[in-house]
Amino acid sequence: MTDLNRGIMKFEGADTPKAVTISAILVLGTILGLIVWAITSAYAVS
Repeated sequence: MTDLNRGIMKFEGADTPKAVTISAILVLGTILGLIVWAITSAYAVS
């Protein structure tokens, strides 16, 4: 069992490149969305 198969990711295939890539895209996309939302909320950017 790899380290990625422990904790919240307790299912078979949690450490496959496809699952890791999808998770990374979701996390980075959410962070990017929050940054864009914060900038547009704080400044008059159209």
